[in-house]
Amino acid sequence: MIYNFDEIIDREGNRAAKYDERKKKFGREDVIPLWIADMDFKVARPIIDVLKYRAEEGIWGYTSRPASYFESICNWKKERNGWEIEKELIGFSLGVVQTLASAVKILTEKGDNVLIQTPVYSEFYDMVELSGRKVLENRLVPKEGEWHIDFLDFEEKAKNSKLFLLCNPHNPLGIVWSREELKRMIDICIENDVYVVSDEIYEHINFTEGGHVSIAGIDGMYDKTITVNGVSKAFAMTGWRIGYIGAPEWIAKGCTKLQGQVTSGANAIAQRAVITALEAPVSKIQFMIDKFHERRDLVLQLLGEIDGFNLNVPEGAFYVFPDISDFFGKTLNGVTINNASDFSLYLLEHANVATVTGEAFGNPNCIRISYAASEKELKEAIARIKAVL
Repeated sequence: MIYNFDEIIDREGNRAAKYDERKKKFGREDVIPLWIADMDFKVARPIIDVLKYRAEEGIWGYTSRPASYFESICNWKKERNGWEIEKELIGFSLGVVQTLASAVKILTEKGDNVLIQTPVYSEFYDMVELSGRKVLENRLVPKEGEWHIDFLDFEEKAKNSKLFLLCNPHNPLGIVWSREELKRMIDICIENDVYVVSDEIYEHINFTEGGHVSIAGIDGMYDKTITVNGVSKAFAMTGWRIGYIGAPEWIAKGCTKLQGQVTSGANAIAQRAVITALEAPVSKIQFMIDKFHERRDLVLQLLGEIDGFNLNVPEGAFYVFPDISDFFGKTLNGVTINNASDFSLYLLEHANVATVTGEAFGNPNCIRISYAASEKELKEAIARIKAVL
């Protein structure tokens, strides 16, 4: 069934209602939240309608995963990524983070090394270390506005790792890894018997001509890859907490079994609504991707007008990760800036703009700015930043 997704509209006005919440969190009014990956788009009306219908129908009990849920994911992967996956190889979860954490526990033991490329989404560190595993960092290298892989270091770290956590498109850098780069990483992983967990939650928010390349679809990696995804970013369903996994059957079953002992299962009603989202043509969410592309260009233009912001051009997701180390050692309005954390706090205190320190992602020279906010908020926030710098 094809649903009408044309009713998805900006919900800029709804964000005003969040100011009370921000006041409680930050102790002040009128904070513009550029720290969070929460989008300003409504969930499509057909998804809401299904949610209401299923709730009234009485689907409130413990979840039994509907076959159509798995079929929708399989069809989506075939259409979007061009590779086949069987229903038996699909698992589901309460979002990407839980699935990533489960995969780490299934594929490694305490004391094992897990390879990650830094800077990266902060919870990659947490889920590894809280599980009693050790992080090995392959530091991405900034050069002339782009970030590059140190493949010699990657190969050395892979020799001593059991698992590699990949983020593609990348949070916070916005990198979309090319097929050639992925193939080179894959060859190293295969040679060293390293499994790959690929976080692809931003796959649809992609501004490259070639589009997203899912690592499991590359020769040699199908049986050694755990693909993790969900609906939070592509369909603006961040609070619905539904993710899914595509993996070899023993891994998919292991993650499902582990989840059963931790959270029982994902939201029963939301599962049914997700089917509606995944059955929609990919073209129905293109307007949102186009809007993010416009906002990216706007943010790069405005930040580029501020001395001291050294920018890369993200190709996907909805973040910029500027190097702001030119401000280190300087005193602004009586505040000495020693690091990215000082800089983020300064912007919060003096500009009422909330960002995230790069230290959380493994790079103390940068901050992360989300352009998932409305165009109006982005213009206002950057004007404030410019004024206090």
